[in-house]
Amino acid sequence: MKLIVAVDREWGIGKNNDLLFHLKADMRHFVEHTKGKTVIMGSNTLLSFPNGMPLKGRTNIVLNPNGTQDDADRKGYVLATSLEGLFDVLAQYDTTDAYVIGGAMMYHTMLPYCEEAVITKVDASGGATVFFDNLDVLENWKCESVSEPLDDNGYTIRFCIYKNLSPIDFKKAGL
Repeated sequence: MKLIVAVDREWGIGKNNDLLFHLKADMRHFVEHTKGKTVIMGSNTLLSFPNGMPLKGRTNIVLNPNGTQDDADRKGYVLATSLEGLFDVLAQYDTTDAYVIGGAMMYHTMLPYCEEAVITKVDASGGATVFFDNLDVLENWKCESVSEPLDDNGYTIRFCIYKNLSPIDFKKAGL
């Protein structure tokens, strides 16, 4: 399993249930990585999409303890109502190319189970109120690659790949 996120200089990822930056190159990067794949998110991330609808061209799995199967069926996503239920759902999918896409609680909860983190680093401060774990200081995470700097809507960004040196296999986690 992987995750994908854009962070500012302080590893901030959002405020007011929205992204810090609206970056075209980063959005293309996100689509390239996730199109045709499985994406895993929390309920607030789903609600942040237009009309609260799941992303097209992907299998959307949503962790929502208060979710209903009627809503999942109507909108076209796979519902998990608990972390244990999420792991049961994920066991039915090839998670090699599955991506956790937010929000902050999902990232924090799923980080130990992810083998790779696809991070867009934005060289700016976005005034975040919500933060991602700083992978540069976590001992089991290693930055394996950093792209050349790219200008995106007036911001300098870099695409980075981090590897988890000791991911937990959720199938063996005992949940």
